[in-house]
Amino acid sequence: MTDRRRVILESAARVIARRGVRGLRVTELAAEAGVSTALVYYHFRDRPGILRHALAFIGDRADRYTETGRDGLPPGPAGDPRERLERLERMLLLEIQDLPEVRENSAAWGELRAHAVFDPELRDELAAAGAAWTAEFAELLGDVHPTAAAGAVTAAAERLTALLEGLSVRWLSGLTPPAHARELLRAAVRVEAGRLAPEAVSRFD
Repeated sequence: MTDRRRVILESAARVIARRGVRGLRVTELAAEAGVSTALVYYHFRDRPGILRHALAFIGDRADRYTETGRDGLPPGPAGDPRERLERLERMLLLEIQDLPEVRENSAAWGELRAHAVFDPELRDELAAAGAAWTAEFAELLGDVHPTAAAGAVTAAAERLTALLEGLSVRWLSGLTPPAHARELLRAAVRVEAGRLAPEAVSRFD
């Protein structure tokens, strides 16, 4: 990714987080990024192109700041279930950090989801991003208990990601303190994992 392209996408995420999708206008985006509107159109063709690439950028950025949740553990089903649970918990908790980048990312993701309620423009991309996110957590939960039914594992992952999205809104709105939101996530991880693998949770406590 070129430096200017990255600057434009960073600016798009910032504008979406602050003003919502409807507030994203190419002229204002160009001013925010410090580039010409022609350069924005050169890189992204049109407003829908900007939105699609901004969504992908927001997802990639979340992957980067939650990367420590994946460190130090081997891939695949082998390994200590307790370590798997710890990794899953870290990845969830890193989504609620009182850091400007994380707050902006969470707010922008929420605005994109809210926009899809009234406009189908991004629904396919949002659905694909959500499915990939759920699959990532389902893989970790499946590693905790490899014999669990795939449907049960996926349902648990869906509940955890849905809880995280809801708590993110409450956290960003100031309705739920971040420490409390994180504690609720910890409890949810243990509940969901306990349904699949009680022995792993007993070692986790």
